[in-house]
Amino acid sequence: MSLNPSTFLNQESHQKLKRNFECLKNSQQQTTSSLQDNPLQNLQLASWEVLEKAQKSGRSKCPRCGSSRMFYCYSCYVPVETVPTKEIPVVKLPLKIDIIKHPNETDGKSTAVHAKLLAPEDVTIYTYPCIPDYEEKRHEIALIFPGPNSISVKDIILHLEKNVSCGNDDSSSEPFLKKPKIETKEDRNLSEYKSNSRSEDTVLKKVIFIDSTWNQTNKIITDERLQGLLQIELKTRKTCFWRHQKGKPDTYLSTIEAIYYFLVDYHQEVLKESYKGHYDNLLFFFSFMYTLIKNAKNSAGKE
Repeated sequence: MSLNPSTFLNQESHQKLKRNFECLKNSQQQTTSSLQDNPLQNLQLASWEVLEKAQKSGRSKCPRCGSSRMFYCYSCYVPVETVPTKEIPVVKLPLKIDIIKHPNETDGKSTAVHAKLLAPEDVTIYTYPCIPDYEEKRHEIALIFPGPNSISVKDIILHLEKNVSCGNDDSSSEPFLKKPKIETKEDRNLSEYKSNSRSEDTVLKKVIFIDSTWNQTNKIITDERLQGLLQIELKTRKTCFWRHQKGKPDTYLSTIEAIYYFLVDYHQEVLKESYKGHYDNLLFFFSFMYTLIKNAKNSAGKE
């Protein structure tokens, strides 16, 4: 039986396409698996070299209190002696952040300190019940916490604009005469100033995060000083925290994760800018520790 050359070529071409498709499919599956294994791997982070050196040398003294710590002092919010401050990335945030820590929250287990270490000019940590009175500035402050009246990040501008329009409502009933007007340079400058002032009114100045286990948040969230603040609920995301709270879903984020994801959403939804890793270094310590712990578990044969 003779084999038609064109038939043979078609079969060979088909087999080649099939092999290419299988290779592409396997590559995509490996990429997906890799992302699932380490969802933090695509972050744009500063070099971990300083942390790797510190890990090899072991615990070191805090330059302020003298306590023996690894990487940083969670009481003084400063790096230890083996981690020079100049080698730690500094992140500039678009707004101020207050973190209210529950008094029973274990300092050494909290990720709130990461935010203070990496954005020292924009982050303040308070231990409950010692918190500020937000009454006078509540129109420019939001509390990141889920609730029946909470809104999404994308609705922040709409909410603030509504507040501004209500506050600027002029109910004066005095009649006035309209006259032709020639716009001067001063008028244009005033118009621009008003426009800029209005845009400032529709941008948050500060956000508040609660650093506590979910079972302990009620005492803080019901405090009268936090009542009446705009509440914002984050998009559903899965935590990578290695100290996951037992009995809670994997969508319960650690404090530093919540801060990071809020800022990413705020940058895109409110500032209307494309995100290019601006706040990734907020996860500088978190991502390093996550990788260390995951590698240790894999070496021990654990999931």
